[in-house]
Amino acid sequence: MQDTSPTRFYRVLRDQLGSLRNVYGRGNKVVRHDDFARKPEAVLLLHGFFQTRNVWEVMEDRLRYDGYGVFSFDLGGLLSRFNTERPGPLAETIAAKIERICARTGMERFHVVGHSKGGLIAREYVQHHGGDRRVKSLVTLGTPHHGTPTAALGVWMMGAGVLSRSPYDLLPNSRFVQRLRTASFPPGIPLTSIYSRTDIVVPWWSSVLVSTPKESHLSNRPVTGVGHTALTYDPGVYRLVREAIRAAHDAPTDAPHAQGDAARSDS
Repeated sequence: MQDTSPTRFYRVLRDQLGSLRNVYGRGNKVVRHDDFARKPEAVLLLHGFFQTRNVWEVMEDRLRYDGYGVFSFDLGGLLSRFNTERPGPLAETIAAKIERICARTGMERFHVVGHSKGGLIAREYVQHHGGDRRVKSLVTLGTPHHGTPTAALGVWMMGAGVLSRSPYDLLPNSRFVQRLRTASFPPGIPLTSIYSRTDIVVPWWSSVLVSTPKESHLSNRPVTGVGHTALTYDPGVYRLVREAIRAAHDAPTDAPHAQGDAARSDS
């Protein structure tokens, strides 16, 4: 018999939208670790629309356990806590922050993992704000590379642009999405899209990277049974993230990184 209890409904809602207490209630207050630049490999985590960087708590713990340096940013937004700023200006702000960090710490390059809108911010940074000089690899989780029709709900939530115009940038065929699609992604940086066929916030087809035979640095890793926000803490998804990062930092530095098309992976 199918479980229709309120507890199951809450779990489904939490896996799709995130924990009210841990993600939304705690805001962007995190335990800071300033040793990330001293690690052999560092990873920048970028969270998605209307979320906070506490969505990364589990992912950060796992990455640190595996020896990676990890850092994230308070992206501000509505009530100075929810990520509602437009992805273009955010990417520009992040680029400036990163240059200051690199100048202060001596860090040169790092990996990026972006969830949902965070993946689009990362792409904008790499493709239009000099991030191609800094980023070793990019892994996106449930990112709407083609825009998502569910952004229309965000438009409504944000009062049709009164509170934020960011959801407009996430709609299919928005000017922002078209700009990313028409500009090629640097061939020396592997881009991996991990998405779930049971994601109801960003439908899976919104996240599929379409590549040509010459674009072996673009790859798709579909999973099933994982909600939109659960992509940030699901153990099977983490294994795919770690695999993509390891493949990038183990690749020869004198040749373009390549991963090819990935087979379906269910967690």
